[in-house]
Amino acid sequence: MALGVEWSCLVTTDIFLRAPRSRAVALQWLTVVHGLLEGGASLIASGLAGSVALMSFGLDSMVEVLSASVVLWRVLAVGREGRFAISERNGLRVVGFCFVVLAGSVAWDASLALFGRRQPQESLLGIVVAAISVVAMPLVANAKRRLSGEIGSASLQADARQSDFCACLAFILLAGLLLFKLFGLWWVDSVSALLMSPVILWEGVQALRGHACGCASCAS
Repeated sequence: MALGVEWSCLVTTDIFLRAPRSRAVALQWLTVVHGLLEGGASLIASGLAGSVALMSFGLDSMVEVLSASVVLWRVLAVGREGRFAISERNGLRVVGFCFVVLAGSVAWDASLALFGRRQPQESLLGIVVAAISVVAMPLVANAKRRLSGEIGSASLQADARQSDFCACLAFILLAGLLLFKLFGLWWVDSVSALLMSPVILWEGVQALRGHACGCASCAS
C-alpha cells in the first residue's frame, strides 16, 4: 500500500513537472540558437568593421552557448538528481576556464587597439544585433527565473543570471557603437571592450566556483 502511494506521488509529480520542464527545455534550445546567431553575426560584423568590442561580444556569445548547453543537459536531468553531477561539474569548469581566458584576451586586444589608436568602421549590423539582445535577453532571463521556480531547477535559475550578463554586455556594446556612429569617438570601441572584460571574468569565476549551476554537486 505504501509503495502504491509513493508511486502515485512520483507519477503526479512527474506530470506536474512535465509541461514546465518542456517549456524550460524549449527556452534553453532557444538560448542556444540565439547565441549561435548572435555570436556569428557579431563576429561577421567585427570582421567587416574591425571592432574589438564586437569581436569580444561575439566570442562571449559562443562561450555562453557552451554554458547554455550544459544547463540544458541539467534541465533534462530534473527528477534524476546526481546522475550527471560529475559531468556537469567538469563541463562548467571548462566553461569557466573559457570565460577567464576570453576576459584576458579581450583586455589584451582592447589595450593594443587603444594604445595603437586603431579606429574601427561603423557597423549597422552590430548595432542591430546589440539592440536585439538588449531587448530580448532581459525577457529571456525573466522567463528562465519563472520556470526555474516551477520545476525547482537551480541550474536554470543561475542561467537566468547568465542572460542578465549577456544583456549587460549588449548594453555596453550598443552604447559604444552608437557613440562612435554619432560622435566619431575612435577610442570608444576599445573602451567598450575593456568594460566587458570584468563582466566576462566574473562569468568565468562563477562557473569555476560552480555557481553557474547553483548546485552543491558542482561546487564540490
